[in-house]
Amino acid sequence: MSRYVITVTGESRTDPEAVIGYDPPLQTYFLQAFPHEETDDPALWIGARPHEIETLNDLQRAALAEGYDFMPLPPGVAAKLVADKAAATGRPNPDGAIGELLKRLNQPD
Repeated sequence: MSRYVITVTGESRTDPEAVIGYDPPLQTYFLQAFPHEETDDPALWIGARPHEIETLNDLQRAALAEGYDFMPLPPGVAAKLVADKAAATGRPNPDGAIGELLKRLNQPD
C-alpha cells in the first residue's frame, strides 16, 4: 500500500498530515484526513471499499462532493500514485505523452 502525506482543506479547516495512496488488495485510491473526535479512524475516509475509486480524478471528485479538496498535489506525488497503481495491477508504466508528463511531474524542482 502506498501512502503519501498531503494537505487536505475544506469546511474552514486544514489537515496538513492527510494521507493519499493506493491500496492494492482493495484496488482503489484512498484519502484519509482529519482525526475523528471519538475513534482512531479518520473523520474523512474515501476509498475504503473494493474498486471504489479508480482514478485520481475520481478521488478528487469524491473529496469535492464531501466539501474537501487536496489539489494541487505536491510535485511527483500524482506520478508516484499512478505508478503505484500500475505496479499493483501488473500494468507497465505509461509510455508516450502521458509517460513523459508523469516523468516531468516526478522530477524535483
